[in-house]
Amino acid sequence: MAETAMSRSVRLDPVGGEPSPAFGGGAPSERLGMASPVDRAVWRLRSRGCWEDAAALLDPYAETETAACLRRAALLVERCMFTSEGFAAAEAALRAAEALAQDDEERGAAACERGQLAYTATVLGVRDRSDEARAALGRAAALLPPDARGRAMLDYRRGLLAEHLSDTPQSALAAYRRAHAAATALEDDLLCSFTWRHLAGLALRDGEVAEARHGFSESLRLREELGYLVGMAPALTALADVEPEPEAARLRAEARRFYRLLDGVPVWLADQLTEDQLTAD
Repeated sequence: MAETAMSRSVRLDPVGGEPSPAFGGGAPSERLGMASPVDRAVWRLRSRGCWEDAAALLDPYAETETAACLRRAALLVERCMFTSEGFAAAEAALRAAEALAQDDEERGAAACERGQLAYTATVLGVRDRSDEARAALGRAAALLPPDARGRAMLDYRRGLLAEHLSDTPQSALAAYRRAHAAATALEDDLLCSFTWRHLAGLALRDGEVAEARHGFSESLRLREELGYLVGMAPALTALADVEPEPEAARLRAEARRFYRLLDGVPVWLADQLTEDQLTAD
């Protein structure tokens, strides 16, 4: 859920454009069938911003298993948004997943990741791939069955496009609400943290500060509970923007600590956490 240095027309800040969680994967849990040692290891690395290492754990499975290949591609796509690097590796992983996909649901999942990669390249100012992003997510919508788990992620990402590439906040709001309802039903807490954040961003855009504060607080709470360290600085910064002092200063100081801990990731927070701020505490 998050906005600049990267794009003239899209801000990467509390109000939008933040990276979305990788397709098909929140934190490992019994209820989501992600309780294997490999799943847990992938999550630990991913949550700390070690996407390449997490993807490498899936290499032995990704050659023949479509689900693993898709997860590997999704991790590398996510890395692009957080770091603005690794686009070639993500493209290669995505092509492998597309080649391995056997049915409409798998093809739809791959198309959803391609849409996210194209969106990322566009909002980070790497290259304008907005038409590709729209086409890929449209293809995903046509391929994914109505009851597919991936529909929640698809709705969320279509909300991103509506808000940040088409500047149609009402369409974005409808998409985020669908995604939030589906993520809640699926008990996908990571995706819920993103939908809460973007719903809060739209509320703030409309001047609904109390509603925005609630949404940003819920997003932060879920990330704390999940141990999603790489998403903490954006969540803290967003909440700080709607809190009075001195609480706002405390939240920003904590955001700076996470930012330093993760070696300047996410890169799009650099304009908010300036060098002066980084050396202030």
